[in-house]
Parts: sequence; structure tokens; C-alpha cells
Amino acid sequence: MTSIRHNDEVLDAARDCVLAYGVRRTTLTDVARRAGVSRMTLYRRWPDVRTLVADVMTREWVRVVEGLDTSDPVRAVVSGVRGLRGHPLWRKIVEADPELLVPYLLDRRGATHEAVLEVLEPVVGDARRARAVLLVAQSFLLSAPTMLDPVTLDELDDELAALLEAYLG
Repeated sequence: MTSIRHNDEVLDAARDCVLAYGVRRTTLTDVARRAGVSRMTLYRRWPDVRTLVADVMTREWVRVVEGLDTSDPVRAVVSGVRGLRGHPLWRKIVEADPELLVPYLLDRRGATHEAVLEVLEPVVGDARRARAVLLVAQSFLLSAPTMLDPVTLDELDDELAALLEAYLG
């Protein structure tokens, strides 16, 4: 078994544990059991559950971004926001363990940010604009659900598209 495949099996197991129990209730023992590996195998690669979950989040959310059609930057960004907002892992973390997201909002860029910027920069023209678009998209991803009633998520996503059209157009 290759190490990449082995890592994917562990990441799949960790994702499934988080979906079942939440991050705080997931243990490396749970993940090892589900992945069919020893705890020591996990400890060689991940020192704790949070590090493992960070790798799971990166993998899952980069998959959403990599699947976007970037020929229309506005549509790609709005689709990315919708895709992440509807992703089961995103929803579970926002509902059960939202504090996991705080470092990525206030302290540092994560691997997912870097992957998104790598996709956005050539599509929108430069690093500055890519960062501005990412910040706007991130605010719609995180805060749009707090702004519902009397508007819907679809209506807010239409407003995100209008903002991006004006900025990028």
C-alpha cells in the first residue's frame, strides 16, 4: 500500500469520525480503528487530532476549489462559496466546533487559503485582487447565514456575484 493511499484512508477515517462525533469527541484511537491502522502509525504523521483534522479540512476544501470551472471567475467564486457552505464537513465544524476556524480568520493563512489564492491569482489578474476576492468570499461563506430573514442564501449569493462583477468586471 502506498503512503499516499494510506494517508487518504486515514484522512477518510478522520473525516468520518468528525462527521459522526465532532472534532472534540474524535480521538486518534477512533481514527486508527476506523482506518485499520495502529495509533503509532497515526502519531508518526500527526501529533494530535487537531493537526489531523487540519489536513482533512485542507483536503476536502481544496477538492471543492479544484473542481470549479474558472473560465468565469465570478461564477467560480460563488460556486465555491456554495460548495463549501454545503460541504458536510464544513457544516459539522461550523455547527459543533466553530472555534477551529478562528485561527484561520484572525491569526494566519492556512493551506486552504494558499490553494485558493493559487487558483484565484491567474484568474483575477494579480495577488492583491485575489486576496480581496478571497476576503469577500470568506465573509459570505462565514456570515451569510447570520443575515437571513427576510433574504435567502440564494439572494445573498446573487449579491456576492454582483459585488464581484463590479470589482472584477
